[in-house]
Amino acid sequence: MGMMPPGSHGPVIWWGGWGRGRRKPESGPANSGLTGDPTLEPPQQPEGPKDLRGRWESLKQSVTGTTAALPQVLRLVWEASRPITIGLFATTAIAGVIPTISVGITLMLTNAVVAGIAIHQFHQPDRVVFSSLGVPWLPGPTLTAVQMIVFLAALQFVVFVVSALLNTLRNITQQLLQNSVSMRIQLMVMEKAASLDLPFYEDPASYDLLRRAQNDSINRPVLMIATAFGLLQTILTLATMIVLLFGVSWVLAVVVLISPIPAFIADTRYGWRGYNIARWGSRLLRRMQYMVSLVTTDSFAKEVKLFGLGEYFIERYRLIANAFYESQRSQLVRRYMTGFVLGNLSTIVTSITYLYIAVQAIAGRMSLGSLTAYTQAAVQVQNSIQSVLSGFSGMYEHNLYLNNLVELMAKQPSMPVAAEPEPVPQPLRGEIRFENVSFAYPGSENQALTELSFTVEAGETLAVVGRNGAGKTTLFKLICRLYDPLEGRILIDGVDIRDFEPAQLRRQIGAMFQDYVDYQATASENIGLGNVPEIADRDAVVSASKQAGSDELIANLPAGYDTALGKWFDAGVNLSGGEWQKVALARAFMREDARILLLDEPTSALDAQAEYDLFERLRSLTHGRTAVYISHRFSTVRRADRIIFLDHGRLVEEGTHEELMRLGGRYARLFRMQAAAYTGEDVEMLPEEAMSSPLAGKYPAKPGDGAVV
Repeated sequence: MGMMPPGSHGPVIWWGGWGRGRRKPESGPANSGLTGDPTLEPPQQPEGPKDLRGRWESLKQSVTGTTAALPQVLRLVWEASRPITIGLFATTAIAGVIPTISVGITLMLTNAVVAGIAIHQFHQPDRVVFSSLGVPWLPGPTLTAVQMIVFLAALQFVVFVVSALLNTLRNITQQLLQNSVSMRIQLMVMEKAASLDLPFYEDPASYDLLRRAQNDSINRPVLMIATAFGLLQTILTLATMIVLLFGVSWVLAVVVLISPIPAFIADTRYGWRGYNIARWGSRLLRRMQYMVSLVTTDSFAKEVKLFGLGEYFIERYRLIANAFYESQRSQLVRRYMTGFVLGNLSTIVTSITYLYIAVQAIAGRMSLGSLTAYTQAAVQVQNSIQSVLSGFSGMYEHNLYLNNLVELMAKQPSMPVAAEPEPVPQPLRGEIRFENVSFAYPGSENQALTELSFTVEAGETLAVVGRNGAGKTTLFKLICRLYDPLEGRILIDGVDIRDFEPAQLRRQIGAMFQDYVDYQATASENIGLGNVPEIADRDAVVSASKQAGSDELIANLPAGYDTALGKWFDAGVNLSGGEWQKVALARAFMREDARILLLDEPTSALDAQAEYDLFERLRSLTHGRTAVYISHRFSTVRRADRIIFLDHGRLVEEGTHEELMRLGGRYARLFRMQAAAYTGEDVEMLPEEAMSSPLAGKYPAKPGDGAVV
């Protein structure tokens, strides 16, 4: 059975609690936490089995699932560090026999003291042997009473020292193992996250799952294994102690054995509730972390200061944190108060055990040493039973949290890869052809692209224009195969890109997206990340920088290409938006062998001179490459070999700048509208354009022509 499969929430022990009836984290109305009620709908109580048989079956399910998960968890811990895992097991197992040895020494020591008193009071021969101290099967030398007491006290001291040493070694090995496993889990999460497709990151539930897998699961494997080893230690102690207790009264032994069970039931019940509340609360925690990032991250600092948002975000954090605290507080109070009440049953049984053994000693049925030993044995048995049950309850709870990691690891890329991928042609010509391509984002009812067909010839420069939301950036995502079209196909050099291995296809593409990344790294590293195999090749980095026009900028930095950009880690330099864009553009040019170049608004943050210089160089930079770029600046768009105009995901116009201007359609109108800012020309704007165009109201319309101004 193992750890529960993805999507399941673990075997539920049905004594109440929250479970399957709860709302999924990704469901319900949007709630960013920035406004409105900071709380979320709490988990709902499920209808579980009410009869004893149903609860017993549910209990067996939880036992089976938890114990079956141990081999997988042990494998994870074992692979993290074999020597330390062996060390943790050895110290835990040896510690299991220490309590029994200690009780035996206490028995003999107490009887030796009693024998010494009798020797001196009644002038008996001063000879004491082990067999007369309550352990007739143990051979040993004959000593005086004082020698025997000193010897046993020294032996007890050694046992205490060994016990303390074992606990210390166990703590050391557990902490080292914890650190090793934590790093391993982080690597597992990073590797899995890197392997998943873009749609995974656009689902809010994915962020909750990632947070739970990183934070809630990271300590659980070692804790679960340490608990399992602790159970072995406890069982060794219990097995030896129970033999002593049965020697006094089997009825008493049975009562001691079953008295901790009610507390165990309550603890397991609340363990499930705690897990379910933690799973639900991960959404609140993510909102809290977002509030913290808004106030403490440099990229948000300007707006936070300008709009006076600091106090507002702090107050929202306080409200959300209070909601989270209240959910945790009520759970913790109920859990521990219930444990206290049911735990008193064990206290009552302990008191009865003391009384019974004392009466037996008064009646002369056992020695004073036996009284002490049996009392300790009764306490050890009860504690051992409690440890076994609470240990299993802890393993059950750890296993619930580990399901987050298992659920993440079970995620698979959503886009299929051909069983026998076609090799990418070498050299790649770079012809791109869209054939009746339609696409909608997951969860969206509106199509981003509809029946789109066009061809970009090898070596051609194509400009894509259109209003915001027309589907231009979506076009780039499909070419990079970050998504697959719902209908139609995309071909590169006549081959459907779904037949290529995605990583090999992307190696042939150099791209800069509109939401490029500002890496907190050196200037050289920022550029070199565009082609990791050459990240240390300074000549390649400088060459890409010169192509993007960022070489002069970087040369003037304090340490040139070795200057840290950003302030997160080192005494770095903050760049302006246009300067960061030049660095990102250089990253796109790092792949000199890439035959396809995709540039999404490559000059949106550049000044007029830098934009002019870039497009003056663009024809030589794209020589032998197929270049597709998006731009809202028609002064640069007109330089392209060909232009396509998208409107609501459909191709409505196509041609050269001159052809589209002669056509007098939408491209021509938008071009004239933008030119009017410089020439003062009145441009007619259609009503539907006035409602949707970001340029509405900026340019004059002719009186009486129905334009909206």
